[in-house]
Amino acid sequence: MEEEQKITILIEQDEDGLYVATVPDIQGCHTQGKSVSEVLERIKEAIEVCIEGDNEEVKPLKFVGVQQIPFMPFKTLKTKVISN
Repeated sequence: MEEEQKITILIEQDEDGLYVATVPDIQGCHTQGKSVSEVLERIKEAIEVCIEGDNEEVKPLKFVGVQQIPFMPFKTLKTKVISN
């Protein structure tokens, strides 16, 4: 019997209020749901599908933490045209 592993998922809420779950250790593995409990159930299914589809062993990275940092939104960049 295989030993149960823990895998890190990231849950965010989009502008429409849906919860979006992503698995950083599995490229392209994500899903969404109307509640946290729904997205947790769906991401478990998505992980199974992604692992079966890739047929690869997942080696989770060690979770260190999550930070939110302040930033200024990008403004439209003005380009300067240089002619010869």
